[in-house]
Amino acid sequence: MAMRSIRKARGCWSFIRALHKGPEAVHAPQVSEHTQLSWILTCLVRLPRLQHLHQWKAKTATQKHGGTTGLLTYPVLQAADILLYKSTHVPVGEDQVQHMELVQDLAQGFNKKYGEFFPVPKSILTSMKKVKSLRDPSAKMSKSDPDKLATVRITDSAEEIVRKFRKAVTDFTSEVTYEPARRPGVSNLVAIHAAVTRLPVEEALRRGAGMDTARYKLLVADAVIEKFAPIKREIEKLKMDRGHLEKVLQVGSAKAKELAHPVCQDVKKLVGFL
Repeated sequence: MAMRSIRKARGCWSFIRALHKGPEAVHAPQVSEHTQLSWILTCLVRLPRLQHLHQWKAKTATQKHGGTTGLLTYPVLQAADILLYKSTHVPVGEDQVQHMELVQDLAQGFNKKYGEFFPVPKSILTSMKKVKSLRDPSAKMSKSDPDKLATVRITDSAEEIVRKFRKAVTDFTSEVTYEPARRPGVSNLVAIHAAVTRLPVEEALRRGAGMDTARYKLLVADAVIEKFAPIKREIEKLKMDRGHLEKVLQVGSAKAKELAHPVCQDVKKLVGFL
């Protein structure tokens, strides 16, 4: 619940910022305990440990010399987000499992040095651990992908979603099958179809039986559009009530602060700051 509160606050703030234009936008409420704990945890982790994280290596490989210290230490901030609320279970995608291992190591390292304090949180993985890019099924779907056709966003129009699935990379075999190693593109479509309809992969395949991949892409696009429709309606509804959003942000931030402050104070006492 604690993690939900802070994520809701952050999510609402991003939404509010999108509605505001110019200098009249209010300042985001801050829960400074996140950065305070992050700095303390950073002092407990060695540089090579962070440099070996696969997301750091992947991003710096594409950015060449553009990798910043903030990017390098971001997984420690993630760890602070989790440990600050003494979380015991965290839902993550497959690409975040390595970061969760860092969280676990930091919790255990802190406990070994200062006594039992943080629970060692466990990862919760969904049945679909990773959504692959529509343009490169060897990579994950990412909101930061420069190829705009690679990622489906909840706010995309129905036309945009159809266009993206039409352009999805498959192969020269028209039959719809689920063979991730041999046919990653088509298998990604099947996995997405199964996930948004909450069907087993076998049932998704049955519904695509007899279709070529071109027709199946449209079937998957329609399923995604249907899944996103109520969410998009709620977004549009919330956009019309800025006051409600700001109230949710304030309440969420206050709740997060209430939970985070005593934990951070206890950490400071343990490490000798207080």
